Amino acid sequence: RRARPVREVLFFPSRPCCIEALLAEAAEPGAPVRPCPCPLPSGDTALSRLVRRLLSARRSLDLCLFAFSCPQLARAVQLLHRRGVRVRLVTDAQYMGLHGSQIGRLRHAGIQVRHDQHSGYMHHKFAIVDRRMLITGSLNWTTQAIQSNRENVLVVEDAEYVKAFQDEFERIWEEYNPANYSFF
Repeated sequence: RRARPVREVLFFPSRPCCIEALLAEAAEPGAPVRPCPCPLPSGDTALSRLVRRLLSARRSLDLCLFAFSCPQLARAVQLLHRRGVRVRLVTDAQYMGLHGSQIGRLRHAGIQVRHDQHSGYMHHKFAIVDRRMLITGSLNWTTQAIQSNRENVLVVEDAEYVKAFQDEFERIWEEYNPANYSFF
């Protein structure tokens, strides 16, 4: 019997929570989880649910994000990369260099990153997990957006929607290939 396709809506702001247990379990499945000494409560929040969806990736994670400064989400993405998941990230050139951006850390970890080369913003905010699950909405992957802003995220397993976003990702990925850049 097949599981029902994922259809979930997450609303932010998310109350502060500790996701250390989620990250530890994903890093070493089955290993005993040590309690985290931080004062934040663990529990079911919009952030923890988003992290769980990301950590479900087994083969690939394609990210197309305007802004990415949330350290917890960056740790989840790095963990997936270390686990052998192919991670590709498209971002906005102007926002990737801002103070607190996680793009440099992800690049340094060996994750493939591409960015725009022209004016206007690469303003998308979506992720595709294993070419089967789409995560999209208004949420920039920033601590400010997660903790303070009214935001939404839609998580769906719907082949038609996933294909449309995957096609857009592939088109942008190729357009932002540094081999295609032109200089004056």
